[in-house]
Amino acid sequence: MTIDEGYIKYDSRWTRGPAPDAAIVACIERWRQPLYAAGLVGHYPDLGVGFGNLSVRAGEPGQFVITGTQTGHLETTQAEHYALVTRADIAANTVWSTGPVNASSEAMTHAAIYALSPGIGAVVHVHSKPLWRRYLDVLPTTRANVPYGTPAMADEFTRLWSEGRFRMDGLAVMAGHEEGIVSIGTDIGEAAEQVLALDGR
Repeated sequence: MTIDEGYIKYDSRWTRGPAPDAAIVACIERWRQPLYAAGLVGHYPDLGVGFGNLSVRAGEPGQFVITGTQTGHLETTQAEHYALVTRADIAANTVWSTGPVNASSEAMTHAAIYALSPGIGAVVHVHSKPLWRRYLDVLPTTRANVPYGTPAMADEFTRLWSEGRFRMDGLAVMAGHEEGIVSIGTDIGEAAEQVLALDGR
């Protein structure tokens, strides 16, 4: 596990503002609960950082609500633990967000995935060493030399999408982000259920 786990690598243009829509947050929290219970969202005590994040499309085109940075340790989340990403410029490595907290360190990756298709309504990013090892190079897998939260990782998801399997399976493993697995769906329930079903595949 790299020591920079969980830290924001993009240029964050965060503006403190009101919490995102409570109904959207409640929908995300409903599916965060089983992921947290399964240990797929949580906290590394030795590193002092959280892991795992969820988002759903909301607001104007290209915008989405995402769990805030370093909220993985929370057993339950409320509206004050979320941010609205209002814009992302992948080439410039910049993310604009508003809310009570800064957006997750993976907001750049989420933005890149939403840009792949308007049919993607939710993104779930979890951590599991056993599942990561089992599905590395079995599911669509990003290159091992590409770190999380960077424009290069955004390019990797574009590559996986164009190759087809990520578009069809809705699941991908991040080889350069130890334990990281990403799931997409038309809604948060579909994305979360795909991850929760991995253990039984």
